[in-house]
Amino acid sequence: MINIDELKFDKDGLIPAVVVDSITKKVLTVAYMNKESLAITLERGLTCFYSRSRRELWLKGETSGNYQHVVSITADCDKDALTVVVEKDGPACHLGTDSCFTNPVYQSDELSEFSLEGLYDLLVGRKKDRPEGSYTTYLFDKGIDKILKKVGEECTEVIIGGKAGDKKETVYEIADLAYHVMVLMVEMGISVEDIHRELASRHIIDHKVKQEKMT
Repeated sequence: MINIDELKFDKDGLIPAVVVDSITKKVLTVAYMNKESLAITLERGLTCFYSRSRRELWLKGETSGNYQHVVSITADCDKDALTVVVEKDGPACHLGTDSCFTNPVYQSDELSEFSLEGLYDLLVGRKKDRPEGSYTTYLFDKGIDKILKKVGEECTEVIIGGKAGDKKETVYEIADLAYHVMVLMVEMGISVEDIHRELASRHIIDHKVKQEKMT
């Protein structure tokens, strides 16, 4: 861990902070901190920034309730910029959007970005719009029993592939299982964030158990 005094603030006493969602890994916003706001952030575990326009400190969420709980803060190699990983209580942008970065400038025709959150959003769209000819639409039309049946079938396929020691086949079947589980999640209104929080809580419990065993 490095000390605040080791960080390199600019001539105005500021350092840029790139705020990242701990769950989605999306960049939420870019703001600035000075030594005082950074000290408050470390003390309270909530992001506090310095407004260059108003020339004052502002605790994110103080008026909106959309607090950002700090998971970690990391400085870059030159120690003149920070990434702040957070768990947020609500929209990060003052416009009410999840992130401040919502205006596409360029998208490669050959390269595409994949995320579980993106897949989840796609499935939500499928459930809402029900496009004809879509397998996902078929599952939602058939309902929970069909979805559960497919989850069960894919579980069996994963077991068969794993038992056979066939890595390629097992990867393929796990991907099928993950897809059908996410269809189930959308059907039941379970978000990716819900699963993330549950796993995170188990990680904390497991960490505590390990510490107890060592003492």
